Amino acid sequence: MSDINNPQASESELISEYLNGDEKALEILIQRFLNPIYSFVYRHIGDQKEAEDITQEVFIKCWKNIKKFDPEKNFKTWIFSIAKNTSIDFLRKKKNINFCDLEDEDGIGEWADNIEDSAPLPDKIFEQKNLAETLHNAINQLPVKYRMVLFLHYNDHFNFREISETLGESLNTVKSRHFRGIRMLKTILDSPLQ
Repeated sequence: MSDINNPQASESELISEYLNGDEKALEILIQRFLNPIYSFVYRHIGDQKEAEDITQEVFIKCWKNIKKFDPEKNFKTWIFSIAKNTSIDFLRKKKNINFCDLEDEDGIGEWADNIEDSAPLPDKIFEQKNLAETLHNAINQLPVKYRMVLFLHYNDHFNFREISETLGESLNTVKSRHFRGIRMLKTILDSPLQ
């Protein structure tokens, strides 16, 4: 039996311990992912109360389906996929939005594989007093599909493959959205209204 109170205990160890009857293991797993999942859902929904309810629903779904979790898979990707799908379901019901309308990606070629992993923000943004507020406002102007890729990559430290698995999109689509999101963000930050 592993020491689940060890902060280094892996998600796989915690799931195994929970499935063997240790309720504390699930509590530890939830504590690890509660804030990241809430932040992710809040960015999708934009409403604190709704995000709290949806986050709770995500963990209920996780609890109900944890026996089906494939230990060969990445737990972080699995739970964020549940959060994404639950958020999309909420938005569809609430606003009747076809959230999954995708842009035409036919123009993406081999060049998408060569896009750099990150791009610096414009120098002038660092000169402004309210960096966090300015950046937050600029990011919120991006369409959701670009905003989610940037948040997952820079805030939640997902790599492109994890983002691809979480969002259910191809790796090239994720790289393209990252590239386009950065370009749009630079345009917004360079505009005289900022």
